[in-house]
Amino acid sequence: MAQGDYCSYIDRFPEVSLLCMGDMMLDVFVYGKSSRLSPEAPVPVILCQKERSMPGGAGNVIANLRSLDCTVRIIGVTGDDEGGRALHESMEALGADDSQMLHPEGYATPVKTRYVAGQHHLLRVDREQPLELTQEQVEDLLDRVEGCLPEVDMVLLSDYGKGLVDERLTPALISLCNKYGKRVIVDPKRTDYTVYSGAYLVKPNLKEFQGVTGRVFDPSVPGFAAEAVEAGREVCRRYGIGGLLVTLSEHGMIYIPGAEGEKTQWIPTEARDVFDVSGAGDTSLAALGASLAAGAPMREAMRIANAASGIVVGKFGTASVQRDELAQALSPRRVAGGIITADEAASLCETLRAQGKVVGFTNGCFDLLHPGHLQSFERARALCDVLIVGLNTDASIRRLKGPNRPVNNEQSRAALLAALKTVDYVVLFDDDTALPLIEKLRPDVIAKEGYPIDKWPEGQLVESYGGRAVELPRLEGFSSTAIIDKLQH
Repeated sequence: MAQGDYCSYIDRFPEVSLLCMGDMMLDVFVYGKSSRLSPEAPVPVILCQKERSMPGGAGNVIANLRSLDCTVRIIGVTGDDEGGRALHESMEALGADDSQMLHPEGYATPVKTRYVAGQHHLLRVDREQPLELTQEQVEDLLDRVEGCLPEVDMVLLSDYGKGLVDERLTPALISLCNKYGKRVIVDPKRTDYTVYSGAYLVKPNLKEFQGVTGRVFDPSVPGFAAEAVEAGREVCRRYGIGGLLVTLSEHGMIYIPGAEGEKTQWIPTEARDVFDVSGAGDTSLAALGASLAAGAPMREAMRIANAASGIVVGKFGTASVQRDELAQALSPRRVAGGIITADEAASLCETLRAQGKVVGFTNGCFDLLHPGHLQSFERARALCDVLIVGLNTDASIRRLKGPNRPVNNEQSRAALLAALKTVDYVVLFDDDTALPLIEKLRPDVIAKEGYPIDKWPEGQLVESYGGRAVELPRLEGFSSTAIIDKLQH
């Protein structure tokens, strides 16, 4: 399938409406520095610098759906307390409709507080209590669900084992959704899938899959797929489930349909630097549901969900993926070698900086690639985590060097640069200098050969906002202009 087709489904996300129901909680992150141990006990002392709170559990699924520009209706339970009010404010800021939430008297909203020093989680403190709904409250929630179903395309059920997704509510909920022809995708917590009977899809991770099958699986050994499919289909038959989508961490994900005639799908993972896996399953659920609701076949929906979770594990803390960065990750330009637009590059730079990555930049015409260019790219790439190359368009080169240049057109030059291992992304620019592009991207490092800082406006600009400008040594004896002159004579 062409990569651009993935983006056609992503483009439809704003037309998608989903109902998300599940265990709501508040995630709190306390960030600080730790440079010594406590004299009272052998534990780190954290000097608190900042604190952030955000939706967790089903709330993180909702945050991801909203960042993907889907319309979301929410049904769940929070306390009439500080945590519940913080969640309501978050939902309001996200533009998610939480007017159908239930607030039982005396119930405390679950709060998970994580203490983080640098990029290391040191401690998590959970505050929660069992959720014990009355039969009247269960029926009230089902009435609220039924009121929403005509307006939504699909239902996502996020079970975090906090008591909402129980033996009374869940079977009745799934039966009600099936009555209205609304598919239900469940992110499970329990090993007894009886309560999920009738669901369209259940999405366990490998550990949860092993729990429900009672077997141990290793995706890296031959024969894994056949054994997993056999066990998975038995689960589907036993519990009356349409299919299983098992997430396999670094081994990707496998779809096991309950029906014998339907094809099993197994796709690899997206290779990423992993900063934090918090909430990656929520992101995967949101992207999968949005894709299926947008009309994507299962394999394409899996690819989109896989790319989304691959992006979010590269971020720190409970995080969500933006629709534009997901489209960028699956766009033909990126797959074809990292040739992206200036707007895409600006969004990418913002994401990379949030991940703590160093963004490098260099620029030029690069009409005829030669060893001097290759040396410059190698040295520039050594200064950063990601190297972006600004490339003059044909029109700008003609203005700078005359009507007979360039020898190679911009498409050819961009493709050659993008094929180099030292170059991560190529961005074409039409201005006479790279200054407007640098202002847009604001790289951390700019590196170029032969330009002392007092004669280098681009380097001065980067230094003006706290970046670093590096003059690279020139490899003598190589010049595109000299090569062209030699060929002409």
